[in-house]
Amino acid sequence: MIRVENLVKTFGGVRAVDGASLEIATGRITGLIGPNGAGKTTLFNCIAGHYAPDGGRILLEGEDISGLAPHVLFGKGVLRTFQIAHEFHSLTVRENLMAVPGGQDGEGLLSAWFRPGAVRAQERAIREKADEVIEFLEISHVADERAGNLSGGQKKLLELGRCMMTDARVVFLDEVGAGVNRTLLNTIGDAIHRLNKERGYTFCMIEHDMRFISRMCDHVIVMAEGQVLCEGTAEAVQNDERVIEAYLGGGLRKRTPRGESAGQEGDA
Repeated sequence: MIRVENLVKTFGGVRAVDGASLEIATGRITGLIGPNGAGKTTLFNCIAGHYAPDGGRILLEGEDISGLAPHVLFGKGVLRTFQIAHEFHSLTVRENLMAVPGGQDGEGLLSAWFRPGAVRAQERAIREKADEVIEFLEISHVADERAGNLSGGQKKLLELGRCMMTDARVVFLDEVGAGVNRTLLNTIGDAIHRLNKERGYTFCMIEHDMRFISRMCDHVIVMAEGQVLCEGTAEAVQNDERVIEAYLGGGLRKRTPRGESAGQEGDA
């Protein structure tokens, strides 16, 4: 689904992503892990169009989407959620969902004036879809609650619901488990699994909870210092000495072509 080739993103001379290359397979749930500062969220932001990469390219099923704006990628089915949910806090859960589809007739003044019947018919259809999403996610009890009053886990479910209101092809989840209690995290995990198995959504998730990653992910990619360190099953990467060193030993050390350590001052 997604191929990243030699991606580079710098901030003031610091390479947050430093030549990373990886693939996100269609129909899989892929995990992206690594220590803080590894470049995971920056990579997500480049793929989702929030940052323009400084080098390399990003392909969506062979199409170069490098540097496209988020709203353009949204139209192509590339969506992302955030560690801190971005709900419309004064709108209800149902209204948050109904706001997602683009190009609604009611957004145009002429249609609202001269085609009110068409506007109402479209709103009914969108409301029905929102109610279907609410039922799928088992959040009917908060459908009319203002989104700002939801718990952190409920807001994460709402973000998943907003992805369901459009034709999502690949969804990037940034720490979906952050600040969520274990019971609600299991509910979120079940919803992700169902969307993957029943509706064919492709997911890639950043997550620090390895128990959750092990439960959810078919494939895990490990980043350190802006590069891909290794990949494989959750069990394999957890037992990889390079991953253990990256988490506990200060990160991935730069190497020269002859195998000597480079950047000794930075290592210190």
